[in-house]
Amino acid sequence: MDEFELIRRYFGSLGAAREDVLLGVGDDAALLRMPADADLAASVDTLVAGRHFPPQSDARSIGHRAMAVNLSDLAAMGATPAWATLALTLPGADADWLERFSSGFAQLAAAHGVALVGGDTTAGPLSVTVQIMGHVHRGTALRRGGGREGDLLAVSGTLGDAAAGLALATGALAAQDAACAAELRSRFEYPTPRVELGIAARGIASAAMDLSDGLAGDLPKLAAASGLGARIDVGRLPLSRALQSLAHPDQARDFALGGGDDYELLLAVPPRRFEALAARARELNLTLSAIGELRRGNALEWTLGAAPFVPRVQGYAHFR
Repeated sequence: MDEFELIRRYFGSLGAAREDVLLGVGDDAALLRMPADADLAASVDTLVAGRHFPPQSDARSIGHRAMAVNLSDLAAMGATPAWATLALTLPGADADWLERFSSGFAQLAAAHGVALVGGDTTAGPLSVTVQIMGHVHRGTALRRGGGREGDLLAVSGTLGDAAAGLALATGALAAQDAACAAELRSRFEYPTPRVELGIAARGIASAAMDLSDGLAGDLPKLAAASGLGARIDVGRLPLSRALQSLAHPDQARDFALGGGDDYELLLAVPPRRFEALAARARELNLTLSAIGELRRGNALEWTLGAAPFVPRVQGYAHFR
């Protein structure tokens, strides 16, 4: 099976579902038709074996995560996903692996109406690069830099679950409860991008970003982009029952602050609009938790209730 047969067999049918794909997989470039009065949103992420996922990971999970991490970037912009390209580097053309990978990739892509419109395959150490493109009504995209003094800082869902799931997968955390362990591992292996919440937040939130590198690493980026400081009460971080069941409270808090891969949304919301966004979240069966606020200046203040708090962990950084 050469690269052209590989593409035809496992990926050739993933671009046929959208009328705005004028030319998809199989030519030198895709031809796509943008909606009128829309801005293009584009993002790209690479997943590398041994860096972003354990080498023994199920190929279905790798395919799902490759799509999910990119969908999460569009969610943070409030954009509607539409098209993707895939660059896949493989140590070999293993039919079973490819079947499972393409299945995981295709299932999540189809759930969000994403068509695969091109890409590349090559031989080498396992890595997956996806570029995703979507659109948002002109001038309405969410940005990191839109926060204002006094805005509440809120997060969707629960934090730290994916980091705990990875710790379980690598043996760094003991699985004392099988059901809780399965829930946490699923949160790492099959993250849920908050695309619908991001779209709902347009016109309500003033700034947003997705939590891919941990709150302690990502929050300073949003605050700095908005030209502000922030205060966070770590006692208000939303933790799942599964995480609290398997991890010591301090360890659970560390996972929530420093662990990446949750792909929840961090949003800055004017106080008068918070309940409106929380109501939209509830319609999506999500929680929205206010954990702090943006403040004048550039200082980041962490507290535990009324007491000062110093995080023991930092967010993830590749070259630290």
